[in-house]
Amino acid sequence: MKAILLIDHGSRRDAANEMMDCMANLVQAMAGASVVVRYAHMELSEPSIAVGVRQCAEAGVTEIIVFPYMLSPGKHSTGDIPRMVAEAASDFPALDIRVTSAFGVHEKLAELILGRAGVPVMHAMTVDEATRCWHSSQSTTACGDACRCRPVTDTVATAVPAAR
Repeated sequence: MKAILLIDHGSRRDAANEMMDCMANLVQAMAGASVVVRYAHMELSEPSIAVGVRQCAEAGVTEIIVFPYMLSPGKHSTGDIPRMVAEAASDFPALDIRVTSAFGVHEKLAELILGRAGVPVMHAMTVDEATRCWHSSQSTTACGDACRCRPVTDTVATAVPAAR
């Protein structure tokens, strides 16, 4: 069985932390009963990443896909979260744990922005448009795959390095 573990930064504001409970429940409802969905906070609030990994393991999963619930591929989503997940995973060596990239650029986020702004989508993305870089310089490497609505590669997550 597969689990998805959503991880945000964590906040001093209760409403921000409670939003992760809501998001995990929404993802759970959309994924169905064959997937376990949990959430954790990197810091400042509970459940911690270690607790989130343990909750997934206790649910009997064999694979955890960790999703850094962050917009950009910054320090936390590319370094801190994978490191903290690897540390927590050391207690569960039989689990296959991978960390996805952060949200990055995606047409669904653009649709959400337009919807919240009350502006209709006038042009849906084609497959070619969804896999190109949208940087204003028309660079093909400015932001890596995080800049593409859909990565060019089939890789959706990277394995968590073994804890040292």
